[in-house]
Amino acid sequence: MFEELKPHLVELRKRLFISVACIIVMFFVCFAFNSYILDILKSPVEAVLPEVSKQITFVELQEPLFTAMKVSFFTAFLVSLPVIFYQFWKFVAPGLYDNEKRLVVPFVCFASLMFALGTLFCYFIVIPLAFKFLIDFGVQTQDFKPLISIGLYVGFFTKLVIAFGLAFEMPVITFFFAKLGLIDDEFLKKHFRISVLIIFVFSAMMTPPDMISQFLMAVPLCGLYGISILIAQKINPATKDNA
Repeated sequence: MFEELKPHLVELRKRLFISVACIIVMFFVCFAFNSYILDILKSPVEAVLPEVSKQITFVELQEPLFTAMKVSFFTAFLVSLPVIFYQFWKFVAPGLYDNEKRLVVPFVCFASLMFALGTLFCYFIVIPLAFKFLIDFGVQTQDFKPLISIGLYVGFFTKLVIAFGLAFEMPVITFFFAKLGLIDDEFLKKHFRISVLIIFVFSAMMTPPDMISQFLMAVPLCGLYGISILIAQKINPATKDNA
């Protein structure tokens, strides 16, 4: 059995090596510009901080260095996504038909676009509203003074952005499962209610503990679920036998 899996493991190692190598190269490039990248990441929270608390702090000696490395790695991962998606496609391509293999460019573009849309939606819509709500709650209702630690902020920011990017990949995942014949439109329609419940639970786990950010993730995901049904209907429509 191991001999049968060996070629697949060798191929997987090759694809992982290329993906990791790309991320490492881009990490050093991004590290050279980490201060500019960090300014972009800090912009949403600085816009809603009170004037007396605009200065972002650090509480540990190594925090600025580790934060710069984390920001560089985060950006390198985002920039490397087209390469990562392409390597993933090359790994699964041997199991596809010739006409399906030609979808590599649309797949890489579509997967990269959806991830980018998720991160942009998070950065320009979710994060400003969520951060304003959280800071106003602490300042106005609790009379606290915000002291934002850069390390904790970047960790929170990156988690939120990646969560939205991955969540927006739902139509891409649906496309693959439909291509493999694992799901069809009737399956998605049948499990719509439980899927909505899972979406709201996922949103509650991946966003700050406020209703605004949870709904800002859950509502678009429900819309993407509807788009996924249309994709499955196009790729693998249900038949009477399947239904």
